[in-house]
Amino acid sequence: MESVAFPIIVALVITALVFDFLNGLHDAANSIATVVSTRVLSPKYAVAWAAFFNTIALLFFTTSVAKTIGTGIVQPGLIDTHVIFGALVGAITWNVITWILGIPSSSSHALIGGIAGAGIAKGGLGALVAAGFIKTGSAIILSPLIGLLLAMLLVLGVSWICRRTTPFAVDQRFRVLQFFSAAMYSLGHGGNDAQKTMGIITVLLFSQGMLGDTFHVPLWVAITCQIAMGLGTLFGGWRIVKTMGSKITDLRPVQGFCAETGGAITLFGATWLGIPVSTTHTITGAIIGVGAARKLSAVRWHVAGNIVVAWVITIPASGSIGALFYWLSTHFW
Repeated sequence: MESVAFPIIVALVITALVFDFLNGLHDAANSIATVVSTRVLSPKYAVAWAAFFNTIALLFFTTSVAKTIGTGIVQPGLIDTHVIFGALVGAITWNVITWILGIPSSSSHALIGGIAGAGIAKGGLGALVAAGFIKTGSAIILSPLIGLLLAMLLVLGVSWICRRTTPFAVDQRFRVLQFFSAAMYSLGHGGNDAQKTMGIITVLLFSQGMLGDTFHVPLWVAITCQIAMGLGTLFGGWRIVKTMGSKITDLRPVQGFCAETGGAITLFGATWLGIPVSTTHTITGAIIGVGAARKLSAVRWHVAGNIVVAWVITIPASGSIGALFYWLSTHFW
């Protein structure tokens, strides 16, 4: 692998951290939409709560997701600074577009699309690691479905347990419990999403021979990525909070608790298995699940449909942008 000037490596690391910051900004809604919409926490305190648990997630998870991103999407031997540049610009551009439009698309899949598009631009379809790409693609479908089913089961279970409790008492009890469920979801979000940037920075360093013969995430990379995501979360993403928290279905504290808990269980499982899933997909599926558990008409299906369309186009859109900027970098850099 051809070595590049150290300032270029520094610039790419900074660009990756910008993506991580935007990921936290873009996906803040995933962590706080339900707790804000149920009025358990004000937006100011909700983002601080989420940012704290996003940041400390490093203490609870291994870096298996980072390894999948770094070595399981595109063949590591093909990854160079041009591929990484294309991947990051593709992901950042798509994140900014969807953030401006208030569309809760997936930052995770924007990054996966970006690196896949740039990798294909360099080495054709053979550049993809089939097993890793299929595993990630399967998670696109399964993560919202699992979140939906878990949230529905939780609603049904909680409804049975609280069948002799007054609505007021249930509301007060779950206002307290939502602090816990929001913390767990934010922990799962920070554990899965920050690792994607860790993977990008690590494969950059690995491709330049700066990590020796073994792919591993340096401690400084892990800490920096968690902090960048936490800072992004502090700035929130209020357009998307509105979509996630109130446009899909109306939420009360008990539904918010079930949605966050179902989503958190899904994220914990995926992170321990090293699968980079979309926190946006997961919480959206869970919110639809709690709405549908009440009654199907409680879900605003046209809003959910628009979100699904965003999911479908995210990987090809960010991949196309990533391929374009890979090509531009090889011709003008």
